[in-house]
Amino acid sequence: MDKYTYIANAHGAYIDELYKSYQQDPESVEFGWRKFFEGYEFSGAYTENGHEKEAVAVAPAKSAAGVPSESEKEVAVRNLIYAYRSRGHLRSKTNPVRERKDRKALLDLKDFGLTEADLDTVFQVGEVIGIGPAKLRDILGAVQKIYEAGIGFEYMYIRDPEILTWLQQKIEKDFLSFNPGVEYKKRILSKLNEAVVFENFLHTKFLGQKRFSLEGGETTIPALDAIIDKASELGAKEVVIGMAHRGRLNVLANIMGKTYEQIFSEFEGTAVPDLTYGDGDVKYHMGFSSEVDTPSGNKVNLKLAPNPSHLEAVNPVVEGFVRAKIDCMYDNDPRQIVPILIHGDAAVAGQGIVYEVTQMSKLAGYATGGTIHFVINNQIGFTTDFVDARSSIYCTDVAKMIDAPVLHVNGDNPEAVVFAVRLATEYRQKFGGDIFIDMVCYRRHGHNEADEPKFTQPHLYNLISKHPNPREVYSKELVSHGEIDAELADSMDKEFRQLLQDRLDMVKQKPLPYNYQTLEKEWKTLRRSKSDDFDQSPATGISEEVVAKVGEALTSVPQGFKPLKQIEKLLKDRKEMFFETRQLNWAAAELLAYGSILTDGKVVRLSGQDVQRGTFSHRHAVLRDANTNAPYCNLNNVQEDQRQLEIYNSLLSEYGVLGFEFGYAMANPNALVIWEAQFGDFANGAQVMIDQFITATESKWQRMNGVVMLLPHGYEGQGPEHSNARPERFLQLAAENNIFVTHITTPANFFHMLRRQLALPFRKPAVNMSPKSLLRHPSVVSPVEEFTSGGFKEVIGDAFAVAKTVKKVLLCTGKIFFDLLEEQQKNKRSDVAIIRLEQLAPFPKVQLEAELQKYKNAKIYWVQEEPENMGAWLYILNLMRKQVEDVVARKPSASPATGYMKVHVKEQQDIINRAFGN
Repeated sequence: MDKYTYIANAHGAYIDELYKSYQQDPESVEFGWRKFFEGYEFSGAYTENGHEKEAVAVAPAKSAAGVPSESEKEVAVRNLIYAYRSRGHLRSKTNPVRERKDRKALLDLKDFGLTEADLDTVFQVGEVIGIGPAKLRDILGAVQKIYEAGIGFEYMYIRDPEILTWLQQKIEKDFLSFNPGVEYKKRILSKLNEAVVFENFLHTKFLGQKRFSLEGGETTIPALDAIIDKASELGAKEVVIGMAHRGRLNVLANIMGKTYEQIFSEFEGTAVPDLTYGDGDVKYHMGFSSEVDTPSGNKVNLKLAPNPSHLEAVNPVVEGFVRAKIDCMYDNDPRQIVPILIHGDAAVAGQGIVYEVTQMSKLAGYATGGTIHFVINNQIGFTTDFVDARSSIYCTDVAKMIDAPVLHVNGDNPEAVVFAVRLATEYRQKFGGDIFIDMVCYRRHGHNEADEPKFTQPHLYNLISKHPNPREVYSKELVSHGEIDAELADSMDKEFRQLLQDRLDMVKQKPLPYNYQTLEKEWKTLRRSKSDDFDQSPATGISEEVVAKVGEALTSVPQGFKPLKQIEKLLKDRKEMFFETRQLNWAAAELLAYGSILTDGKVVRLSGQDVQRGTFSHRHAVLRDANTNAPYCNLNNVQEDQRQLEIYNSLLSEYGVLGFEFGYAMANPNALVIWEAQFGDFANGAQVMIDQFITATESKWQRMNGVVMLLPHGYEGQGPEHSNARPERFLQLAAENNIFVTHITTPANFFHMLRRQLALPFRKPAVNMSPKSLLRHPSVVSPVEEFTSGGFKEVIGDAFAVAKTVKKVLLCTGKIFFDLLEEQQKNKRSDVAIIRLEQLAPFPKVQLEAELQKYKNAKIYWVQEEPENMGAWLYILNLMRKQVEDVVARKPSASPATGYMKVHVKEQQDIINRAFGN
């Protein structure tokens, strides 16, 4: 072995960071490195005669015989210590049921030019790990005890020296000396008892029922217990948990405090669900709230978010929910609320949403002060072994992109798990960053309890079948160390089994008392919708005074602010609209809606790609100084006692960002929360969130939500990727008055739609097919009078057609109206009436019938610019089968639109010609 092999073990980036820290403040680095850098600088700066020279790296001195010198071996031992810090996790004993795969950790003495002959040599570098000058034998024993024991610490890629130093202190000193007191050990054993016996009891009493047990990963329960307790010590008042189905019932019972009666009655099928407002969901998807007393004597509010079976989909929802609480309840202090995301190993490695949410974690619009990620790593996904489930070494390697530490820990070592999660909680509260705990455990049964895992994993499950559960492992260890006796462990088991039997026998258990939080009380002032709520929208007009105040703000910039020339024209045009012509275009109407809501003291939050200026450069809600790039938001300066507009250009994500905004809207009923797609076509990148959360939340989980989606839609010759927001998909999902689907044609109506979201006595998601070319269409303006009175119009009738002569009624929605209007006006076709459906769902039957009554002898046609198999046609046909004569549309197509402008123009004109019978 080359005696300089150890040099290859040095982590250049880390040494470089240390050297930079040394240059700034020599005292900031540990003694050993300080001396190393002093020597490096001296040898690099001076010759043997003391003359200055150019700085060059100097090789360590060698003895005359060519063997490593003492100083050379000091460096080798230092590199060994560093290598253990960097790669010791590859050897750590984290797998409770099988040998770890050899990851070529290169941690043997020979890898550093050392031999067993050096073991009794004393090295000064022992100071680096806090044991002072020590024999290599003792240094090696120390680093092995720290880095090869029950926790694999993966953190040396972190580039912040302060965080590195803090973690090393925790790992090399606190972990080495960690030994919780007997009472704490009893607490751990008690929580393990609850977890293990609960699973065993369900398995015995409800044989064959799906419960997605936690068996093999029961240490999750003392881990969560420890996180909540430590977080409460460090100032947290609330913890929000997102997790999939594995172990969820156990968490509900033993962390959240859901009564066993509730859980058992759901298993027995005796629970009578309230299906008044929907169809419900399976027991392992429902959310829950409670308030618990921690061992340290604090009260903590707990939330378990409802979720679908789409693994990891709940992650952005939890983050948005937490952000809303930070903004509106906790004075922008994220330490008061802690998000915990519980992952499966296959899901955290395989689901792209994990990357999106992790990438969001440090962005201004989406930061939540750090998330504690807890992976229940049972080494298998459904039936797939980890070697087929990921290319990375660890399932948690996504953490490295944001320099988040990862603690790999053996699930059969509850004390190590508790140390890891307490460290993680302290890290989150101190540094405000994400941290991952990868608890390696196993899954006792198949994916569900009726599945046979040996079909694909016979060897692994032969090992698992003989392996004692974590409670048995820990109890035996405590007894062997004399810290509890076997009789106490046995009695704890018997007492808890009797407790569960009492619950099944309906001996009443009191639910935990619960005090509703501020935002929850605001939700309780709302009610469920009724069918007649949709026959007419409420009045949402504002006063002339508010119009003037918002208009003044929108047309002014502070002294010294230098706008771009285009923006100077924009401000001039805005002033003309508000104070001269008093005709507002789309952007002015939208900004007026936001400004009026902000002055009402309510939240307006808008995010999406490039939303500050708008994809089509129409919004300009945030202006930039031409010289300094400093931002200025006009709407933050309407009046003194107003809320600030929360408007954020998002990362290039649909799924993650829409989920975040949905979660934000789930927390706060008095927030207008909007996600805008760059083009509506791209909403299908968030289809899971649309299908599983937005359209089904009220039905499945009895939770209202008022999130708004703005989806630019319209056929303007831009090709198949920039024409169609797939309105047919939203209409197919529309039932039981679950969502608003609108396709609005006037600025005033858009203004009223936005204000209606907060004016209704209930909340519904809203999806609007937003305009593109109409943003600057000269006909798309509304007089100020339409903003100061009235409300949203679900249907707009024809003001030109002569009712008694009308032979044909063209029903339409959106941009096609203006093409039809142009043809009607050009040829003076008063015999053809054009009726706009501004709202498609809930279907405005009452309002439409009132308009159609004017034309009793006319034939009705549906006109759309989308292909016949897309758009609203099939939805309209289903609802108006006996009234509508036929459809005028593009031919059925597999692709939303042509890619050729000439073909587009011909198709568009053909629709108009056929609509008018030309």
